[in-house]
Amino acid sequence: MAVVELTVEGLSCGHCVKAVTAAIQARDPAAKVEIALPSGALRAETVLSPAQVAEAVAGEGYAAR
Repeated sequence: MAVVELTVEGLSCGHCVKAVTAAIQARDPAAKVEIALPSGALRAETVLSPAQVAEAVAGEGYAAR
């Protein structure tokens, strides 16, 4: 596993955090995801690449960089 750190834009509540976490864990069920509100700082221990994590986040309607 590697650590992926991104900033997610547009997160405003716990539901947003849960949706993004679930999207990442749908692709990597063993992923450990931490997201800080309101900064949007995302840290994930995952087998996914940063691009794959960003793609999962985008699938929920949020931009990640």
